[in-house]
Formats: sequence, structure tokens, C-alpha cells
Amino acid sequence: MNRKQPFPLKKAERKMGEVAPQRKAHVVLLPYPSQGHINPLLQFAKRLSSKGVKATMATTHYTVGSITASPAVAVAVEPISDGFDAGGFVQARDERTFLQSFETHGTRTLSELVARHERTDSPVTCIVYDSFLPWALDVARGHRIYGAAFFTNSATVCGVFCRVSRGVIKLPLASEEDGVAVPGLPKLGRVDLPTFVRFPESNPAYLAMVLCQYSNLDEVDWVFCNTFQQLESKVEAGSVKGHWPARLIGPMVPSSYLDGRIAGDKGYGASLWKPLSDECLKWLENKEPRSVAYISFGSMVNLTEEQMGEIAAALEETGIQFLWVVRASEHSKLPARFRELNASKGLIVPWCNQLELLAHKATGCFVTHCGWNSTLEGLSLGVPMVAMPQWSDQVTNAKYVEEIWKIGVRVKEDETGVVRREEVARCLKEVMMEGSRSLEIKVAARKWKQMAVEAVSEGGESDREINNFVRKLLSCSDHSNHTRIQ
Repeated sequence: MNRKQPFPLKKAERKMGEVAPQRKAHVVLLPYPSQGHINPLLQFAKRLSSKGVKATMATTHYTVGSITASPAVAVAVEPISDGFDAGGFVQARDERTFLQSFETHGTRTLSELVARHERTDSPVTCIVYDSFLPWALDVARGHRIYGAAFFTNSATVCGVFCRVSRGVIKLPLASEEDGVAVPGLPKLGRVDLPTFVRFPESNPAYLAMVLCQYSNLDEVDWVFCNTFQQLESKVEAGSVKGHWPARLIGPMVPSSYLDGRIAGDKGYGASLWKPLSDECLKWLENKEPRSVAYISFGSMVNLTEEQMGEIAAALEETGIQFLWVVRASEHSKLPARFRELNASKGLIVPWCNQLELLAHKATGCFVTHCGWNSTLEGLSLGVPMVAMPQWSDQVTNAKYVEEIWKIGVRVKEDETGVVRREEVARCLKEVMMEGSRSLEIKVAARKWKQMAVEAVSEGGESDREINNFVRKLLSCSDHSNHTRIQ
């Protein structure tokens, strides 16, 4: 990276002859305030805390009450303002207004948070900020401390967006193009590209936010990504790294489901919704191993009533037992007859603890929108998938699920953009029912689960990257005068 002239980081003033106290490295982590961004950053905070670093989550007033990290791992939570303290994004109503307000109010209140710690025994050493919020680097520089960007997409998707931001991939794509070729990546056809690359006019505010992630990367001290080396080794080895030099430190999944080295780490510790784990687990108790299809499209996807009906019809046709997460706001889209006929075959709930569901012995398949967190969770727990992407990076993740990692199948839409019941049924049968393809998928799922465990276990590649970061922070805290990394 192109570094500016290094400078000493701040230290608390001391009286003549006073011995400096032994200090603990202190990292403030700033997530974009949505579930899919809070979870991985909170998990990173717990990893850092378990390695001797003081970790503080700085999140908006609207979301601060939803974060309750395990008492077994000390992670402090402090509020900052996005300018919409009563309702967050919903109160702002649109992305552009929210982001502008968050930058103005967040810059001020994050700076105040850092300043409050400056004369304590644990002044802030580094701000690790969600890459959606690049203004946080200015706060770090204003306080002469380290700044690190944390990306919550896959390395592949980040590599594509980075090249768009640098003008290497030009938008809109030429109509005759059938995709893009990026060294180090498999060929990505048009249908495999993030929707904001295929259709840049569809949501200009969101595209601008995505591309802004790369605006000041030449100035950061670290770039982190929630993935791991073996999962995306071609991306790491390819020329993408020259544009986007990230440290791969994932998967950021609670330790109990991977290496087990963080005591009591059974969940993220953050939920903007109230899960119904007890009801879900009780329903699963008497089900046969790997007999249930778990269906969830995350916290943001809104399926059409027609699409909900097609999924319901496919479940009826196959007779496969299912647990379907349908948010309260979406429940009216379900066919009334389906709710009545399938009480014995399935359970429909507004929310649940996804990790517990994926880890349950009765779960044999994950029907998912392929958000990156959900994809990593399914892969880390070794659950075969039916990929049903809707927008953004989900389509690229779905390609990897089926073609690269071979841990599932991807549904195909018809010419109107709807996945018909026959297609949903075909994919469910291919993954759930006995056959050579099902066996291949299950074998691959087990393999990737083991690789995920190895990555975060002691001595694994992700663990080593985190240790290198921690060692640098701790060495800085042990000296009264230190500089930015070179």
C-alpha cells in the first residue's frame, strides 16, 4: 500500500518520573448497523478479546441494545450516533440520507468515544471499521491511531467491485459481453455477477456505497476480509491481491461451531429480532437425521407472493419435511391452504437461531438466498445447500456453492424471473434424496467444514493472520512511542 509519512501514535501524558502503566491494546470495531454486518465484526471482537486485546463495539443508539456478547468473552459495547437514534435506517427512509447523516454524526461521536479513552490505561490503538463506512479512517487519522477496513463480502466479490471502482471493469457492461474475466477468478458470466454490476442503474445509491469502500484503501494499515485462504485461494493468488491486498481472517462464525477455543461462544450475541429457538429445537427433536430442509432468506430479502407460492407447492409435491423462516411482514404471502395442510410436515416461524438449526442432526439441507454470512455458516457447519439468490453478491456466491465448492445446487429462474415449483422440487430432491449427486455434495460439504475448522484453529491460516495483527498491536502498546506499520 502507498503509505504516507509515518508518525508516532498518541500516548497519555505523564508527570516527570512517573512509570508508564502496562497497557492493553485496545481496538474499537465499527459495524454498519445491520444484522449481516454486526455479526462478523462482533465475532472478530471476540476473537481479539480472547487473544488479550481490549475490544469495544461502537454501534448506533438504535442497535446498541441488541448486542449482548457472551460474558465469557469481554467485549464492551458503546453507542455512537447516526443522526437517527430513535429508528435508524427506517427513520431515515433512504440509503443516501442515512449514509450522509451517519458520516456527519458518526464522525463526531466516534471521535468523542476515542477521545474519552485517551487518558485512560487503555487508549484506543486501532479502529476496525466496516468498509461501508470509510470516513472512520479519517477519525483514526485525526487521533493518530491505526485504521483497518473490514469487508463483509467474499474476496471474489470484493475483487470484482474493487476493479469496478478502479475503472478496470467499466460500467455499464457492453451489451455483447457475456461476463467478465478477472485473473485469479473463474469465468463469471453475466448471470454470475453482482446485480449492481449487471444493472448499475437499479440502485445508484447502493452502488455508490459499495464502490466507496475502495476510496481510501491506499491509506489504511490493514484490510481484513471474512473468508479463508483455502476457500478462495485462487482469488488470493491472483492479481486481485494487487488491487485489494486483504488479510483473510474468517470464517467469523462462533467458536463453539468451529475450533471451540472461546468458552461459551455459542452465538454471535447480537439479534435485531427475537429468535424462537426453543420452539424450533423442540419440533426437530423427533425428526430423522438429515431429513429436514431448513429454509431462510435472511433479514432483508422480500419474496413475491408468486414465488412464495411456488416454494410452497414444491414442498407439498416432494413431501420433504421443512422448517421455513418467514418474517411476520411476509407471512400473508403464504397460501392459506398450505398453512393448513402442512402442520404435520413443516414448521413456519418468524425467526430462529440459524446456527443451532444448521448444526442440528435433523437438518439435511439449507435453502438459502446465499448472503455471505449464511453461505459461510452453511459451509462451516457442513450443510448441503439449495442456492436461491435474489440480488447483490448473492448470485456470485451461488455460483461458487454449485460450481466451485460443489456443496449444493443452484436454482434456475424462468424468463419472468420466477423459480417454478418443478425447479425447486428438482433441486430439493437432488440434494436431499439418495443418489450420486447427493452423495458428492455431502462429501464436499464435510470437506469444507473441516477446512473451515482448520483455518481458525491454532496455527491455521486465519488464526495466524489474526495473531500477526494482535502482535503488532501489543508491541505498540508496550512502547511509549511507535509508528504506523510500513
